[in-house]
Amino acid sequence: MNFDYTDDQKFLKTEARKFLEARCPPAAVRAVLDDASKSHDAALWKGVAEQGWLGAAIPEEHGGLGLGRIELCAIAEELGRVCAPIPFASTVYFLAEALMLAGSEAQKAAWLPKIAAGEVIGCFATSEGPGAISPATLQAKVEGGKLTGTKIPVTDGDIADVAVVLAKEAGKAGLYLVELTGAGVTRETLKTLDPTRGVAKITFNGAAAERLGDAGEGFALTEAVFDRAAVLLAFEQLGGSDRCLEMAKAYALERYAFGRVIASYQAIKHKLADIYVKNELARSNAYYGAWALNAGAAELPIAASAARVAASEAFWFASKENIQTHGGMGFTWDVDCHLYYRRSRQLSLVAGAPRVWKERLVSQLERRNAA
Repeated sequence: MNFDYTDDQKFLKTEARKFLEARCPPAAVRAVLDDASKSHDAALWKGVAEQGWLGAAIPEEHGGLGLGRIELCAIAEELGRVCAPIPFASTVYFLAEALMLAGSEAQKAAWLPKIAAGEVIGCFATSEGPGAISPATLQAKVEGGKLTGTKIPVTDGDIADVAVVLAKEAGKAGLYLVELTGAGVTRETLKTLDPTRGVAKITFNGAAAERLGDAGEGFALTEAVFDRAAVLLAFEQLGGSDRCLEMAKAYALERYAFGRVIASYQAIKHKLADIYVKNELARSNAYYGAWALNAGAAELPIAASAARVAASEAFWFASKENIQTHGGMGFTWDVDCHLYYRRSRQLSLVAGAPRVWKERLVSQLERRNAA
């Protein structure tokens, strides 16, 4: 069994890192963060599309590269490493995966080539406010092909062209494709901790909606999409946590205190060692999730939950300890530590908070043991 990337996958990862280091330095992330009129880096988005990354896992017959999920995981890790301010996750991990999972042939033919070409931006709208959504709390509804309801918050909902929306029709929950540029859609951009990833409140008032999959499959399909996205998000988080460790180590080796580099002090050594341990734990779980996702294994719900929990913890811890290692400077706007802290918080809430994934992991393990 191979526990690492193949040579071809390592080459893809290396080339992705070179591209992103050249096209997405911290200054590019700050340009989006500091400019309220910018919701993402449009030039980087175009460049990523030209690289073919948006279609990495999309079949060739639908305009993609047909490489597979492992290659997509490698790309996700590098995107997380630079805090890329683009709607890659919403479009690829959620919209494309939902279409490939439940879309009809006509729906796939209509949307997947546009996703691969970077012609559309997508989002996934399930939440309707604080707390996890459930059949008892779901309010959005579809009647006669028209959607009514409010979704908040929706990551990248402020710039998306199409959304996958969880709603109920005749009392049965389903997933629906909705073009956000059509009639009956109102959007309000929200303020968040990480402005490099836009968030919106979307209100639907008779918007045209087209169902994905069968009636009554809404929550089952949502969980399946979340499982897929959780693994890919875990690799983004892993890339960010690895970069935090590199930043903390580099600073500790150059910063002097009382005539010694601070890396020589035991307290700093312990910080870096703790980051490393959590990162390696997250890496192991992420690799397990990647295997389960690529193989379509029955263990995917467990593997995705474990990857999600470990990666969320690792990235948050690494971003926090990176700031602490930098000391007083780490809290300032001029140092890049806060970019990763912001992103760690943002990614930990996409597709459900770590608490939700911990509960899901426990329930999946109990279900497996009872079988």
